[in-house]
Amino acid sequence: MSEEHADIQVVVNGHAHRRRVPVRRLLTDFLRHDLGLTGTHVGCEHGVCGACNVVVDGALVRACLMLAVQADGLAIGTIEGLAPDDGLHPAQRELFERHGLQCGFCTPGVAMTLADLAERGPLDDATVREELSGNLCRCTGYAGILAAGRALAGRPTDPDPRGERA
Repeated sequence: MSEEHADIQVVVNGHAHRRRVPVRRLLTDFLRHDLGLTGTHVGCEHGVCGACNVVVDGALVRACLMLAVQADGLAIGTIEGLAPDDGLHPAQRELFERHGLQCGFCTPGVAMTLADLAERGPLDDATVREELSGNLCRCTGYAGILAAGRALAGRPTDPDPRGERA
């Protein structure tokens, strides 16, 4: 039995792509294997960890829960397209400056979440915590991640997040 395929057109990080893909291919697999954009990480494959967060038509989504064919005709933003040509995105800069980076596995998904927060700020502390609760950090870098989220949302934050309680 052969697998069914479909033709899709997407714009990823500002670049148009046409591909023929299996109808059951996940968006994570399409981004990583078909387009070579390996910054979107595959963690749990159940939509729990947030490592695969991308922006689809302006909405933060779990790429492991979306089929590539569902993205047909849509614009997708990945971690590779987050930073401007001349430096870091504010979310990436805050993660760096506030010690929110450890092993790096969760970083792409966290950065995409923080970029989404930055677009909506200012936000209260409870909202920042709730939004970041969908990102699992196996290294327990939550203090720095929360500090970066607070800074992006316009909230006061401890200048040394290592001493802050998550």
